Amino acid sequence: MAIYKRGKIWYIDYYQPNGKRVRKAVSGSRKLAETVLSKYKVEIAEDKFLDKKRRHKIYFEEATELFLERSLSSRDYTTFKHLVPWFSGKYLYEITPLDVENYKIFRAKTVKETTVNRELNCLKSFYNKMINWELAEVNPTRKVKAFPEKKFARLRYLSEDEIKWLLSECHIPHLKMAVIMALNTGMRKGEILNLKWNNIDFNNRYVHIEKTKNLKRRDIYINDLLLKTLQEWKTSPDTDQEDLFPIRAIQHSFTSAVKRAGLVDFHFHDLRHTFASHLVMKGVDLATVSELLGHSSIEMTMRYTHLSQNHKIAAVEKITSLFGK
Repeated sequence: MAIYKRGKIWYIDYYQPNGKRVRKAVSGSRKLAETVLSKYKVEIAEDKFLDKKRRHKIYFEEATELFLERSLSSRDYTTFKHLVPWFSGKYLYEITPLDVENYKIFRAKTVKETTVNRELNCLKSFYNKMINWELAEVNPTRKVKAFPEKKFARLRYLSEDEIKWLLSECHIPHLKMAVIMALNTGMRKGEILNLKWNNIDFNNRYVHIEKTKNLKRRDIYINDLLLKTLQEWKTSPDTDQEDLFPIRAIQHSFTSAVKRAGLVDFHFHDLRHTFASHLVMKGVDLATVSELLGHSSIEMTMRYTHLSQNHKIAAVEKITSLFGK
């Protein structure tokens, strides 16, 4: 913005919010020209502010629908069942770090702190997406600290006997197929349930995952057992021509199968741990296990180190039989 004089007349020069340049003759007085230009500055600033508020006037629950329509994670649906009641009725720009902090404290009274952290991570991803879509400008989770966690404190996996018990209790065909996929590939539940038949390469024996948790493509080798199972599943009346799993709601049936099998403290994601744990115990190196799991770094795979060490010790101990002990 500027003012300038031509002859005896003072002009103002400025840009409108839409980018259009305006040059306008004002008067023979510089002081009056400065006053008029200042007035335009205020009007432009107010227009920009009001325009942003109009553009960002979207309720949290409305934005949630947009987000979930494009989400590949079944866990997001579960998380937003708790987030929406707390934040509904507020525009995205109205939600503050204090609101998020209050939600964090409230939820921690009824669920584990690790669960609250997962929900906060989901909310953070949600707001980052809203910012990318220009529906929000600030992420209110940015200044909210997660509860401290013991890294990799929990590692639950099934023994060989427990695997047999669980499979024997998977009475529903699509549940049993999903469990077999998890045990033989280490895939996450969302990755499995969103599979389509064009993701399966029977000739080269690979499962192609286009979008993983780390947003990277991953190819997973199909072993003999899984190949045979997939071939049988493809001709099963429980599947269709496009989706491997037309029925994706398995949580209730899985929980029931776990209970019938007599398993304690076991979740679907632990099938992934079972896959990795047995690979390590059978001598597969951590780098290979990390690649098979699609970990972003080897550090995430280091939780299985003790399993490798224990089995190496057990192997070395077998040599004592040569000395009659």
